[in-house]
Amino acid sequence: MGKIIAIANQKGGVGKTTTAMNLAGSLGVLEKKVLLVDADPQANATSGVGHDPKEIKKGIYECLTQNILTSTAIKETTTPNLDILPANIDLVGAELELVNLEDREYRLQHILKNITNEYDYIIIDCAPSLGLLTVNALAAADSVIIPIQCEYFALEGLGKLLNTIKIVQQRLNIELEIEGLLLTMYDTRLRLSNQVVEDVKSHFQNMVFKTIIHRNVRLSESPSFGETIVMHDASSKGAINYLNLANELIKKEEKEIISSNEHEKA
Repeated sequence: MGKIIAIANQKGGVGKTTTAMNLAGSLGVLEKKVLLVDADPQANATSGVGHDPKEIKKGIYECLTQNILTSTAIKETTTPNLDILPANIDLVGAELELVNLEDREYRLQHILKNITNEYDYIIIDCAPSLGLLTVNALAAADSVIIPIQCEYFALEGLGKLLNTIKIVQQRLNIELEIEGLLLTMYDTRLRLSNQVVEDVKSHFQNMVFKTIIHRNVRLSESPSFGETIVMHDASSKGAINYLNLANELIKKEEKEIISSNEHEKA
């Protein structure tokens, strides 16, 4: 059964969509079957992998609100082993429409249930808010990755997000774990970047991924070509960073599987 990972932070501009797209693409290149779910009304992940949101007739919105079969809305991308459940402009209205629906916090979980076995990983790009769409993503996910930019206000708002995750764990999804905090937009030339890395690591220790995502021009421009960074420029620093992150994630999961098997035997 595929592992569902939400990429969440209510702050905008922290590298959330960049991480969702490029982690998913890197896992695909490493021969994992991956579904990228665009749960952000801005639909940047959809356009970032080469699909025009204006041309999406069936997407996550239709699956959530009209009960259409999820498999009929999934599209392929140019990255090997990577599919997308795309978003269109209608997703903007989903928050309001979901309010009156039964099991409103579990709609995303329901629409992913039938396809989880077809993928090794399902990566959800969340909206930059703590609204109903993000709550749906956290209720559906096995774990959450929190991107944090290496800038002055990095930790601002993080307490609110961690509190939301705790509430979701208590009320909606007891299995939800924090996969890790991911430092993004790291600039080696800035003393501030190094200070933020030190602060985050001293606060959160083992919760922080070893991989750090550097600022990289090729990484910033790849969505405008409708490509993940591994397809756009596989030798760039951005591609290497995300391949390292994907490898770190895979190894972590392999370790967890081994230790849980040993625990069962004991």
